[in-house]
Amino acid sequence: MLIAVPKEKTPRERRVALTPDGVKALAKLDCEVAVEAGAGFEAGFYDSEYEAAGARIEANGASLLGSADLVLKVSPPTDTETGHEIDQLKQGATFVGFLRPLDEPDVASRLAKQGVTSFSMELIPRITRAQSMDALSSQATVMGYQAVLLAAESLGKFFPMLVTAAGTIPPARVLVVGAGVAGLQAVATAKRLGAVVEAYDTRSAVKEQIESVGGRFVELDLDTGDSEDSGGYAKAQTEEFYVKQRELLGEVAKKCDVVITTALVPGIPAPRLLEESAIKGMKHGSVVVDLAAANGGNVAVSQADELVVVRGVKVFGPTNLASAVPFNASQMYSRNLVTFLTHLVSEGKIELDLDDELTSGPLLTHEGRIANERVAGLVDGGNS
Repeated sequence: MLIAVPKEKTPRERRVALTPDGVKALAKLDCEVAVEAGAGFEAGFYDSEYEAAGARIEANGASLLGSADLVLKVSPPTDTETGHEIDQLKQGATFVGFLRPLDEPDVASRLAKQGVTSFSMELIPRITRAQSMDALSSQATVMGYQAVLLAAESLGKFFPMLVTAAGTIPPARVLVVGAGVAGLQAVATAKRLGAVVEAYDTRSAVKEQIESVGGRFVELDLDTGDSEDSGGYAKAQTEEFYVKQRELLGEVAKKCDVVITTALVPGIPAPRLLEESAIKGMKHGSVVVDLAAANGGNVAVSQADELVVVRGVKVFGPTNLASAVPFNASQMYSRNLVTFLTHLVSEGKIELDLDDELTSGPLLTHEGRIANERVAGLVDGGNS
């Protein structure tokens, strides 16, 4: 079986799906790996390293896609100078990567029409057996870390308290909203940099997790009893709940130097957490990093991949912070993929056990149809 690793064509994407160590691991599964020339360069991996690991280097990306039995990518398929990547895949091929199925269901429809079996890494089930395959969590770890560094670089103040001959400088105050993987990593990173860190989440059950990484749990006067779904994600709440939450969070934000928002509910626009009035009430020079900007944003004024300045408050809306740390992000993602493929591949062939949720859960398209019912419903609904 030929596994292809094409160069990522999405703008500003610096990660690569498979590292040289990943090539070595897949060789143990009796698989041949071909890597497009320069695929790993932006992440810090050279073609010579892939060749030393046993991969073949291919100069023509379109030809590589057309000959592959299995394609590994980071970003969803996209248009290239030689045509759309999905159109270049052969019928019966398998595709594994981030596919944004709940946000871009038309990609699933196109893959199904091409006769491609695809697995979406966003759909990996949140169960114990799948932890080492959970690419959403691995990349969220990078995002939470990088969000704090972006804020620290832009703040114009020290994060830690400093006692100097020129006087004592108080520590920065950081508020993290959302205590998923990205939020907890942001809390831990800000704490390591010496800031005073607070964190809020609708799920009161995460209080101990926040405290374990050095943050103080912010308790708001809200009824959050039914705030977590069976997969561990925060559930969408009523608009009345969000109105009151925005009001209370705005008061907390005004006392902080940095606010990092990470709240996302899969498949729907990001919940609005901070209004423009709250941003205007923050101190001049404060920084806001909205990690939900790709899905509409948690902050009223944030714009995807833009810096918006409101009364001296900098509001960032990065949509691909994981790509800012491409070496380690690629290492982690590659390990996620290798573990997943170890589950799927036997003696150089893909074996699909559709009764196993590790296979059926992330399966997006198969045998010419959309296999995920929720995504299929989105496609049907959009065509009705």
